[in-house]
Amino acid sequence: QVQLVESGGGSVQAGGSLTLSCTGSGFTDSSYCMGWFRQAPGGMRERVGTIYTEGGTTSYADYADSMKGRFTISHDNAKNKLFLQMNSLKPEDTAMYYCAAAARFSGPFCHFDQIYNYWGQGTQVTVSS
Repeated sequence: QVQLVESGGGSVQAGGSLTLSCTGSGFTDSSYCMGWFRQAPGGMRERVGTIYTEGGTTSYADYADSMKGRFTISHDNAKNKLFLQMNSLKPEDTAMYYCAAAARFSGPFCHFDQIYNYWGQGTQVTVSS
């Protein structure tokens, strides 16, 4: 059973940066779609960005339009960690951020929200103006 634990959330002023980490365990497949999602209070969950990881390599990086150029996802296969580097943060980025994973899907499917069946508990990010 895949388990995901996020960390690194906190409070930051607008324009600042923050890096979230997701530590995974229980991986048994050789490839996964992995991603970051967020949900603001009273809002719906939205995709931040996703990647495809296979054999230590990463591909098919894809980001939601509002995050392109500001957020970057990276993956450390040896440490089973997924990162989300967030720059130029805005108050509207305030949300609970979740790490997610899905096995047995190829890269082109990774940007579909519905495939993700492993989720972390989330880490809160608050951006003040």
